[in-house]
Amino acid sequence: MPTEPQILKALSSVQDPDLRKDIVSLGFIKNLKIDGPRVSFDVELTTPACPVKDQLKQQAHDAVKALDGVSEVSITMTSNVRSQGRQAAIAMPGVKNVIAVASGKGGVGKSTASVNIALALQASGAAVGLMDADIYGPSIPGMLGVAGVRPEGAPGGKILPVEKYGLKLMSMGFLATDDTPVIWRGPMVHGILQQFLGQVEWGALDYLVIDLPPGTGDAQLTLTQSAPLAGAVIITTPQDVSLLIARKGLRMFQKVNVPILGIVENMSYFVCSKCGEHHNIFRHGGARKASEEMGIPFLGEIPIDPEIVLGGDEGLPIVQRRPGSETAVAYRQIAANMAAQLSIQTMKASAPADLSLRWKVPTQS
Repeated sequence: MPTEPQILKALSSVQDPDLRKDIVSLGFIKNLKIDGPRVSFDVELTTPACPVKDQLKQQAHDAVKALDGVSEVSITMTSNVRSQGRQAAIAMPGVKNVIAVASGKGGVGKSTASVNIALALQASGAAVGLMDADIYGPSIPGMLGVAGVRPEGAPGGKILPVEKYGLKLMSMGFLATDDTPVIWRGPMVHGILQQFLGQVEWGALDYLVIDLPPGTGDAQLTLTQSAPLAGAVIITTPQDVSLLIARKGLRMFQKVNVPILGIVENMSYFVCSKCGEHHNIFRHGGARKASEEMGIPFLGEIPIDPEIVLGGDEGLPIVQRRPGSETAVAYRQIAANMAAQLSIQTMKASAPADLSLRWKVPTQS
């Protein structure tokens, strides 16, 4: 019959490629049980959207199954999203990680990316909220098919977020009528964003995705000063002008010590529906090159897909509308890569305590 030390030693050969530690040292092994030749345990990851979840499960299974006396291995993959714990002017105790999705300019598909990334995280099993910080041009309600919905009040003068597809939502679009422009100066924008952060009953969330307006103005400054941002994602297109402006937005976050989780290239290529050939309409690969030059992660690329537009117009985003499509798969991979980068940042911020050994594996004499 295998022993606990033997099993843990075998599992210590399995490494998380993102965190660069073995799953025993990381404290991922939980509820280890040995019933004769049958072994069962949980692998508790730092995010349900882990991009290497299946790989880790298979490696853990093979490592234990190779031990003498083991005939059956049962593994349950779980997750416990950790809080980055960044201090900010507005505390959000129920929200573990606040992520800003930004761009230096408009028209690059940032809001569409925010919606689909949030949905991809939610589909992985995470509790997710989406905050529309574009006060002058809120688009999230329309993209999710909840335009015209009004949020309800909650005890203590707070507001309940609107819910759709499992996401908790807040937007200026819920508070203003469709044909009424929001004509506000900076202090008023500052005030409403602070209310969205502190006066909305977000509840317990693993991730709150904030869709920022384009540029580096009042809204961005308010959020970097007020929200406990765990990281930022930059959306760009392949053209030089878009990349140049995206770099400025990226440097803004760096100046206020917000980690850059990565860069996404939207409108990266077009796939011909008849021949399947890829066409680089706006060039290709600029974001990957920029990520290498600036030393930040490249999270992935999104094709030009008419289904994205249809999904946004019909309130049924492509991750929800066509989950098996190439574009939806790309969004899910980007969400997984982003979550992995966030876990890396969180582990760095909490080192060395969280990286200490939690199991003592005896050495062979």
